[in-house]
Amino acid sequence: MTDLRALIREIPDFPKAGIVFKDITPLLLDPTALRAAVLELAEFARPLDVDLVIAAEARGFILGGALARELGAGFVPARKPGRLPSETVTVEYILEYGIDALEVHADALAHGARVLVHDDLLATGGTARGVCDLVSGLGAEIAGCAFLVELSFLRGRARLDPYPVHAVLEYDS
Repeated sequence: MTDLRALIREIPDFPKAGIVFKDITPLLLDPTALRAAVLELAEFARPLDVDLVIAAEARGFILGGALARELGAGFVPARKPGRLPSETVTVEYILEYGIDALEVHADALAHGARVLVHDDLLATGGTARGVCDLVSGLGAEIAGCAFLVELSFLRGRARLDPYPVHAVLEYDS
C-alpha cells in the first residue's frame, strides 16, 4: 500500500506568508500513488452514479479527468475567466487569501445531470462552494464533493453542507 501522505510536500509561506501549501506534485510523479489516489476517489464516487465530474482549474483538472474516466462519466472544466471559447456562466468566490472566479460553458451541465464536484484540495470551501453554486444554478444535481486533500482545521466541509464530502487525506493542523 502506498503512503500518499508521505508524497505531499509542504511549502511554507506560499502563495503568501502564513500559508503552508500542500504540493501534490510528488504524488503525481509516482504512478502507483497517482492510481491509488484516483481509485480511492472513485470508490467514494461510484455509488453516487454521476453523469459528470466538474473540476476547478488548474490542479483539480489533474485528477478530475482521470476520475471521470474511471467512473465512465463526462468531464466539465471549471476555468478561470476568459479561457473558454463559447458562452459561459461565471461564479465569484472567496479564497483563504483573496477573491477568484471560475466559468463553465453555459451548455456544459445538462438540466438534471448528476455531478461530482472535484478539486485537489478543500481548505475554506470557497472554491468548491462556488462550483456547487454554479452547478445547481445551471439545473444540475450535486451528487457529492471529492478531494485529494482536506485541511479540516479550516472547516471548509461545513460550507458544502448538505452534500456528501470525501477527502483521501485529511490534515487537522
